[in-house]
Amino acid sequence: MRLQSVILTVLMAASLGAQQPPAQPAQGGGAGQGQGGGQGQGAGQGAGQGGQRRPGGAGGGGFAAAMPDPIAADDHTGYTSIFDGTSLKGWDGDTNFWRAEGGMLIGETTAANPLKANTFLIWRGGQTKDFELKLEYRMNATNSGIQYRSVEVPDAGKWVLKGYQADIDFDNRWTGQLYEEKGRQFLALRGQSTYIGDGVKPRVIGTIGSADALKAAIKVNDWNQVHIIARGNLLMHIVNGQLMSVVVDDDTKGRAMSGLLGFQIHVGPPMKVEFRNIYLKQLS
Repeated sequence: MRLQSVILTVLMAASLGAQQPPAQPAQGGGAGQGQGGGQGQGAGQGAGQGGQRRPGGAGGGGFAAAMPDPIAADDHTGYTSIFDGTSLKGWDGDTNFWRAEGGMLIGETTAANPLKANTFLIWRGGQTKDFELKLEYRMNATNSGIQYRSVEVPDAGKWVLKGYQADIDFDNRWTGQLYEEKGRQFLALRGQSTYIGDGVKPRVIGTIGSADALKAAIKVNDWNQVHIIARGNLLMHIVNGQLMSVVVDDDTKGRAMSGLLGFQIHVGPPMKVEFRNIYLKQLS
């Protein structure tokens, strides 16, 4: 993919993070005289060569009617629920740490039941290729993550995954970034749009916003919604309707175009992470 196309793709993708549509311009009643002699009266009309009018003439609702709308967080059209709310059916993990309870998938460690290495709850319903995932999470300590297009690593132990991770953590230092577990590590920090070529480090090609400003959109010790979009080599992370990171991955040796979906419990102090309302839309 040419760099110009990458930049265009990222700029188009960034519009998905908008939480509110742009404000409607103030209406005006003046006529717009075009060079070709045409006139357009009413709100949202203006001068144009050959008498062409801008969208939203009289009775058309103005510019706002033609503007893109924000994605509704609870819109699950075309999605399938992949958690039945009551059991671990379809999921595979260490039941010493994972359970289904109260409509949630819960991963928990305690002082009496510590974790010696990162472990994952793996969805066994299929592979994630091109897809969209929407879910809500809440956590009370340390670090977790949402794995996708990942593979198992038997040499590292049972229920261990390697691959793309939508990072989440209690302190929100990393939440929203794209990290590759047991791989190339940091692919895009929160607020970055990056491009990865064959065998080279990620390069920042644009910014979404500062990491600190975007952090304000993330709730602490409360429910947050994550929306992951993966289409070919384009990967996007959205938290609470705010675009957080974008990666165009053209590293043909390092990238993954399909793989497993899973959730992580991280080694460290006692922690609890909860996931609910888990919806997947397979695009391929």
